[in-house]
Amino acid sequence: MFAIALTPNGRWITWYFYSIFLLLLILVSRVSLIKLLSRVAFEFVFVGLILLGTLFRSEGEVIWSWGIISITTTGVMVLGSVTLKVFLSLLALNLLILTTTIPDIFQGLLSLGTPPLLVAIMASMYRYIDVLVREFTTMKRAAMSRNLMTNRRRTRLILGHAIGSLFIRTYERGERIHQAMLARGYQGVSPTTTNLRGYKKRDILALMMTVLIVFLGQLAS
Repeated sequence: MFAIALTPNGRWITWYFYSIFLLLLILVSRVSLIKLLSRVAFEFVFVGLILLGTLFRSEGEVIWSWGIISITTTGVMVLGSVTLKVFLSLLALNLLILTTTIPDIFQGLLSLGTPPLLVAIMASMYRYIDVLVREFTTMKRAAMSRNLMTNRRRTRLILGHAIGSLFIRTYERGERIHQAMLARGYQGVSPTTTNLRGYKKRDILALMMTVLIVFLGQLAS
């Protein structure tokens, strides 16, 4: 992901090289291609508007213009480059999530020196996000059963109040959960039975292959 993101714009052959390597990883991992692409497509929606902002640039030859808005060759190149970076990075990230358990990922982050507090926050978010979704769904269903969401304006108003109420509930519940965790010996990091200390031969081989792929990809032009 770092190699993909840090590659300068316009290095199409490099990204083609990395995409072939990612495709091989997907085939070896045997993950469902439909499931993988559906997750990437869902996450891509959140960065779509940001990507469009890279299209409008003053540098390069003008392809199309309308008033003060113009699309140039540089803008198209930057948009294509950033879009490809995001797509390949999301593929790599979701491939990791689909092939590695979340506790092992958190334990790996700790082994790599990630601040324990940051890992604890991510672990809590992962564990309780489903609780928050269920709480919000229950509040929305209760409002619908009372015919409070009759039009768009009232729907936005009700959902806004529901989100505010949910924030207060989660804050209070978070305090109670934290006190209960401290009472049970919580020290900032969730206990785990997985021991990731030391490298195995396959880990060293995978690391060497990754470094080689990154190096060959950067040599491509």
